[in-house]
Amino acid sequence: MGLSTAFTELFGLEHPIALAPMGGSAGGALTAAVSRGGGLGLLGSGNGDEAWLARELPVLSGEVAGRPWGIGFQTWAVDDGTIARALEHGPRAVMLSFGDPGPFVERVRGAGTTLIIQVTDLEEARRAVDLGADVIVAQGTEAGGHGARRGRSTLPFVPVVVDLAAPVPVLAAGGIADGRGVAAALALGAAGALLGTRFQATSEALVAPATARAIVEGRAEDTERNRVLDIARGSRWPAEYTARTLGHPFLDRWRGREDDLTAAPHARREYQDALAQGDIPALPRWAGEAVDLIDDLPSAADLVGTLAARAEEALARAGGR
Repeated sequence: MGLSTAFTELFGLEHPIALAPMGGSAGGALTAAVSRGGGLGLLGSGNGDEAWLARELPVLSGEVAGRPWGIGFQTWAVDDGTIARALEHGPRAVMLSFGDPGPFVERVRGAGTTLIIQVTDLEEARRAVDLGADVIVAQGTEAGGHGARRGRSTLPFVPVVVDLAAPVPVLAAGGIADGRGVAAALALGAAGALLGTRFQATSEALVAPATARAIVEGRAEDTERNRVLDIARGSRWPAEYTARTLGHPFLDRWRGREDDLTAAPHARREYQDALAQGDIPALPRWAGEAVDLIDDLPSAADLVGTLAARAEEALARAGGR
């Protein structure tokens, strides 16, 4: 029967599923695959690095086959020029996460582009509504990668945002990695789900093979939120955002000692030396709490349809009870 929602109708999608615009790993091939599969692919441009975009946008345009797609930014890391350059490529949507989206709203709206704003607490949700977001993503703390240090869990957070934002469609994010999770998002009143970790473990994702294997083999208890790896690698991520990752040697050494690590330049040099020697992964292995549910590396295009079909089955089972 298909799962039609306000989100699918807005973009003309087959399925209420979106790709989280994961910085670096959601490249052109992955974005195009999700869109071809009937969902909304969102390119993970992060800070809008021009060289990265110059490499990935041609891949996307060559494979997306006319389907709708978008591009996501870390709001704290970009400026108006970054947004303007991205809009020249004609995305159907721009997603802004982590920081005040206000300075960029007029630019996005002026291009006739759909504005998606990700929120991690109710203050951000109210701000997104006031700014006129076309779609709001409610991200729970179960999500892999960065999120609010003092965020809320997906299950209680999503329906509150749904009620606050109505009639604006809301996507649920955080701890969703299979069709049952998509079904749960819809049951909470969301118009769809935005998935990250599940799409990292696909054949099109820009991740090292070792990272993909680590996700397939990982367990929820292997993940934790921290700032240690951002500090060690000299990342400019604001302190209010921690990142959920799989285990790492530097986590074991510096867990709970973030201030000490910040004041220890020799430790950050050791991190860079270990990186150069190949002793540690080139990037932290971002992974959410639903990592247990991931046991294969399919094509993302096929995965979208599978997720939607399993969601329909889950909803039918629930309705039959």
